[in-house]
Amino acid sequence: MKIALYIILGLVLIIVSFILWFKVFYLQVPKLNIPKNTSQKEKTVLIDQWIQVLQSKRKFNGGILILKEHRPLLAKTYGFTNFSKSKHLDNNSAFRLASLSKQFTASGIMLLKSKTLINYDDLVSKYIPNFPYQNVTIRHLLNQTSGIPDSYIDLAKKTKKDIGILTNKKAVELILKHNPKPNFSPNDKYEYSNTNYIILARLIELVSKQSFEHFMKANIFIPLGMNNTRVWNLISEDKTFQGKTEGFEDFANEIREIKPGFIDGVAGDGGVFSSINDFVIWDQFWYKNKLISVNNLQEAFKKPTLNNGTKSNYGFGWVILSDNTAMHNGNWLAANTYYVRNTKKKTGLVLLDNSSNMLFDKIIKNLIN
Repeated sequence: MKIALYIILGLVLIIVSFILWFKVFYLQVPKLNIPKNTSQKEKTVLIDQWIQVLQSKRKFNGGILILKEHRPLLAKTYGFTNFSKSKHLDNNSAFRLASLSKQFTASGIMLLKSKTLINYDDLVSKYIPNFPYQNVTIRHLLNQTSGIPDSYIDLAKKTKKDIGILTNKKAVELILKHNPKPNFSPNDKYEYSNTNYIILARLIELVSKQSFEHFMKANIFIPLGMNNTRVWNLISEDKTFQGKTEGFEDFANEIREIKPGFIDGVAGDGGVFSSINDFVIWDQFWYKNKLISVNNLQEAFKKPTLNNGTKSNYGFGWVILSDNTAMHNGNWLAANTYYVRNTKKKTGLVLLDNSSNMLFDKIIKNLIN
C-alpha cells in the first residue's frame, strides 16, 4: 500500500514539476522594455533586438512589419521556412495567413461590386442556385451576420469517404444538401463563421466563371504587384510556389511538420499566402488603389447596424475597433497571423509566424503595449 502511495506521489511530483517548468520556461515571454521618450529609430532597434532574442530561444519564427506613413520602419524575418530548418526566411517568404485571408476574399467581392457585377445587398440566392437561406445577402456574409451555422467542416467530416479533397464547390453543395438550421435571422446579431467566407469565395467563382485562386491572382495580386501572394491549397492549379513557407511545430526539442488535411482544398475563409514585402502594398491598398474606389473601400470600415439598431464590429474581413483602427488575426495549420492598422496615425503592424507558436498572443500584447 505504501509503495503504491509513493508511486502515485512520485507521479504527481513529476507532473507538477513539468507544469511548473512549462509555465516558467516555455510559456514566458521576456518583456519588451521601451523607455519613455525613446525615439522612433531607437524603438525599432529595441523591437528588432527583442524579436531576435525570441527567435534564438525558439519562441518566434516568422516576420514583422511596422509601418508609419506607408513606409516600413521595420520589415524583417527571423528563423526558417520549414521544419527541416534548411533555409532561412526572407521578406519574400510567403506565410499562410489563415483567417487573415478573409479581407482578401472581401476585396474580391468589392472588386466585383466595382465592376457592377454584384451589389452588396443582393440575395445570395441570386447567384447560387437552390441556396436555402432565402433572406441572406452578400453583405450579411461579409459582416458575419447571416445566421448560417459554421458547419462546413463538420458536414465534410461526416462524409469524408465520399468527398476526397474538399473544395469550395463541394463545401457549398454540402450546405445546400443538408441545409443546417440557421442560428438566427439575418442581421439579428454577429456570429463569426468560416462558412460565410467559403460561400463568398464560391460566389466569386460563379460570378467570374473562374476559380477563386485564378480570379484573385489575375484581378488583385498581379495588378497590385503582390508577387509573393496567392491563394494556395491542395487543389491549386499551379503546385509550384517558390518562397512558400511550411507549417511546423517546435516544442521540447521535437520538431515536426504540420501538413494540410482533406479539408484544405477550400479557400476564402483562409488559403491566402503572403509576404512581409507584399503587406507593404496591401496596407496601401486599403488607403487608395487603382482597382477599387475610396468610397467602396470605406464600406469595409463602417460598423454594421443590426436589426435592433445596435452596432456590430465586424465587416468585410476586419474587426473594427474604432473609427480609425481595425485588425484581424488568424490561426490554422501552425500559422499565427496578426494585422492591425490605424488610419489616423497612418500606422500598421503585421506579425506572421509558421511555428505553432503558443506565445503569439503574448508577443502581440508586448508589441501593442
